[in-house]
Amino acid sequence: YLETYGCQMNVSDTEIAWAILQRSGYARTKELEEADVVLLVTCSVREKAEQTIWNRLQHLKALKARRQQARAPLRIGILGCMAERLKEEILHREKLVDVIAGPDAYRDLPRLLAVAESDQQAANVLLSLDETYADILPVQTSAGGTTAFVSIMRGCDNMCTYCIVPFTRGRERSRPIASILQEVRMLSDQGVKEVTLLGQNVNSYRDLSEVQFQSAAAPGLSRGFSTVYKPKVGGLRFAHLLDQVSRIDPEMRVRFTSPHPKDFPDEASVLQLIQERHNICKQLHLPAQSGSTRVLEAMRRGYTREAYLDLVHHVRDSIPGVSLSSDFIAGFYGETEEDHQQTVSLLREVRYNVGFLFAYSMRQKTRAYHRLQDDVPADVKRRRLEELIAAFREEAATANAALVGQDQLVLVEGPSKRSASELCGRNDGNIKVIFPDAELEDAADCGALGRARPGDYVVVKVTSASSQTLRGVPLCRTTLSHAAACR
Repeated sequence: YLETYGCQMNVSDTEIAWAILQRSGYARTKELEEADVVLLVTCSVREKAEQTIWNRLQHLKALKARRQQARAPLRIGILGCMAERLKEEILHREKLVDVIAGPDAYRDLPRLLAVAESDQQAANVLLSLDETYADILPVQTSAGGTTAFVSIMRGCDNMCTYCIVPFTRGRERSRPIASILQEVRMLSDQGVKEVTLLGQNVNSYRDLSEVQFQSAAAPGLSRGFSTVYKPKVGGLRFAHLLDQVSRIDPEMRVRFTSPHPKDFPDEASVLQLIQERHNICKQLHLPAQSGSTRVLEAMRRGYTREAYLDLVHHVRDSIPGVSLSSDFIAGFYGETEEDHQQTVSLLREVRYNVGFLFAYSMRQKTRAYHRLQDDVPADVKRRRLEELIAAFREEAATANAALVGQDQLVLVEGPSKRSASELCGRNDGNIKVIFPDAELEDAADCGALGRARPGDYVVVKVTSASSQTLRGVPLCRTTLSHAAACR
């Protein structure tokens, strides 16, 4: 039984871990009570994420105690980032945990579980400089799903002062393009209609597996951006990968996350590809983290507020109608009220369609933990976070209201959670769209009538909007290619 917590990378890791265990003869259950092995794929980015796991372990402790009297002992494993960060504490504080495996140790899971069978705790949290699981085709955990995540690289080299990721996931390394393309083709054959290319820093991707590309020049940084690392020479870059992935299936949407703003130089062919290809979504995640140059410097983000805004304007000039999303942290070390107000003003100026906003959570091992002081009181962090959320929602509602009256192409994901008589999906900009489930003509099939199913594309005329959702009237079913040709 597998449970996944945290980011999309952990969803991908769950599929990799399950593929490895399936090869070793394990069967999967969706019922916790049936399981002989329970594995939690964990997150360490914020304290709240870790507290969720500690609370879950208390529930499993009771389940394990009941099981010992009934049948074979229940084995419990902690996988992923929390395993990497808190190995000793987990082993000693929670004696019920049998197996600990870090993000680079999933191949070792069958051995670790075999050791646990003899009533010993087993752990492997070694980080690797080259593990990408390139030879393992992940097993989709949601059979018949319309969307899928494809991991293209692991780790991160940016070393932002607040971030635990380089310490839990290790250094950057990229999966060979051939392996990625094989997985995307497999997903296309399975009927998946949207793939999201995943990495901590996707646009610094470089495939060094082909000798002839190892001497390629290093790309420049965006104007006004800097990095603590020397330029990395050689390899096939993200633009090449994006080009190849988008050619596999013209009916499959392609997204990617998360890029780093520094890796969008002015001549970036990535932006050109997004603008040109009908199946690459006109949507970008541009994590800002703060609107204050002083705080950005303390975070070691490698850019000023002005450089970030220049990039936003460049992106919007290059990709008309692009949907933007971002990440923000409230209450980082040393953040003053003026710094906070600059972040509020950045949110208002850019007017993002989607936002991910959090109060700062100190993480051990990070540069901020060793060099800086967490000097913003918890109640101030909460209040600033609430103000950021309010500003984001107000501006997102305005941005989404501009779509009222427009036709949006929606990939149907399934019934709406609130009403069985409505369908839910996402538009090109990754905004949720809800519309009535009705019989529709098929624009690509001479007007044949039928109801939309998950995986279908539907043209929806937007009738109302909020900060997070669009509502509309369905006009017809269609295909991605037909919709692009009719623009």
